[in-house]
Amino acid sequence: MTNGITLVACDAAHLDDITRIYGHAVRHGSASFETEPPTVDEMQRRWQALREAGYPYLVARLADGRVAGYAYASAYRARPAYGATVEDSVYVDPALQGRGVGGALLRALVQACERGPWRQMVAVIGDSANTGSRRVHEAAGFALVGTLKSVGFKHGRWLDTVLMQRALGAGDSEPR
Repeated sequence: MTNGITLVACDAAHLDDITRIYGHAVRHGSASFETEPPTVDEMQRRWQALREAGYPYLVARLADGRVAGYAYASAYRARPAYGATVEDSVYVDPALQGRGVGGALLRALVQACERGPWRQMVAVIGDSANTGSRRVHEAAGFALVGTLKSVGFKHGRWLDTVLMQRALGAGDSEPR
């Protein structure tokens, strides 16, 4: 499916579609541990904060302009020593999952982060049963580094968080 999509930087015109995609993930999935979908205004606030901080935020657009999915990097943790580490987030329209959109977004996000000051990327995957996300991350060079058991409760069940990681650029082979 990656043919027929274009990857571009996110702008305000994409936020309605992004809010719809994320809202579905919050309401029906376990990738996000949020329990109430944010509004378009809240998603705009989040996008603007990431943009102002210099993090990449990408969308995959179909030929008709509709957003097929999106991906962004954000701070892994707020403390200064974590400054060279980012966390990735990737969400795909449920009607288009399994067609290569997520992989294309993640690969492009990794490349964008490698052009920045970051040296490590961490994936915090909600639900150890989320094999699609785990496979997409493996294909993009991520390795499993751990599982936090039963740290979330959503949709009537306990959920794990799977941690995966990959180096960006020189990684830790040289000082920052």
